[in-house]
Amino acid sequence: MTTSIYLASASPRRKELLSQLGVEFTQFSVDADESPLPNEQPGALVERLARLKAQSGVELGYTDRPVLGSDTVVVIDNESLGKPRDKNDFTNTLKRLSGNTHQVLTAVALATQNDVISCVVSTDVTFKALTDEEINAYWETGEPQDKAGGYGIQGLGGRFVTHIAGSYFSVVGLPLYETEQLLKTFLRR
Repeated sequence: MTTSIYLASASPRRKELLSQLGVEFTQFSVDADESPLPNEQPGALVERLARLKAQSGVELGYTDRPVLGSDTVVVIDNESLGKPRDKNDFTNTLKRLSGNTHQVLTAVALATQNDVISCVVSTDVTFKALTDEEINAYWETGEPQDKAGGYGIQGLGGRFVTHIAGSYFSVVGLPLYETEQLLKTFLRR
């Protein structure tokens, strides 16, 4: 598949993953208000944000090829967990994930001036029971600060994962299979 798109994300992880699909792309960042709407369910939130990021790229003038936007949320007990605000927020988040299964939802959207399509991928991730010492030591590495749910499966946080059901790449930030299928669908339109 040879195509050229824009990636509306500053994420080095998404850049690396998109490169694995052999897609030519130019990367840029967009500022988007990621606050949930009142009573917005996690799946609707993540899809709206992916579409918003892709459409924001179009509004910024990136109109000569499709714009890809993506967003990821970690969900436990139907509650979206964002990036930790501080160490206390992080500690509370990891205590909730400890010994439990949570969902990671990643949405991908492609937009042009005339069209936008999207999909949401859900993956179940199970954590081992974590000690306070493990949680504190992980915070001190600096890795959790910019990660949804306070951990990176592709980094040091991967050692907490005992089971995954679904797309590993979706948990990292861009589901490869679904992104490729979305691109194929978009290009056939």
